[in-house]
Amino acid sequence: MSATETATVRHQGRRPAARRAVVLAAAAAVATVDLSLKAWAQSGLPAGGFEAGPVDLRLAHNPGVAFSLAAGAPAAAVIAGTALVTVGVAALVWAGAPTATRLRRAAFAAVLGGAVANLTDRAGDGTVTDYLHSGWWPTFNLADTAIVTGAILLVLSSMGASRAAGKHQAGR
Repeated sequence: MSATETATVRHQGRRPAARRAVVLAAAAAVATVDLSLKAWAQSGLPAGGFEAGPVDLRLAHNPGVAFSLAAGAPAAAVIAGTALVTVGVAALVWAGAPTATRLRRAAFAAVLGGAVANLTDRAGDGTVTDYLHSGWWPTFNLADTAIVTGAILLVLSSMGASRAAGKHQAGR
């Protein structure tokens, strides 16, 4: 039995509800940490921020989405669009978690947690609180980092699955 087949058998033995619960709990943890940091940034960061090494801490508010795209759009439209994307991500996570590898489940949790955190933050005043500033990249937050990291992990897990499937087909 190949490693892929062994992993599939192992995954099928676990209850889908438990696998979903683990992903949702990890996503909730990502969102909680980010929202806590956003609350701290709102109340605890000095007006000019402060240097913290390669990434400084500086408070900013983004009315748009990634890289401030759609910053001039009505807040309600941006919130609705963000909510629609977040619901789509949640649906994909719900469907994929029961059969996903550990790497893919971690990716799901990162993307969903980041999306929920940014949506929750945006729902209050139409903006997302950013607090990490590199000087050469737009100011961002932990949720953004989780979304990007999760997306990279999804690509890597897809590449690994494609390679494993190719080796399995070649062995037939």
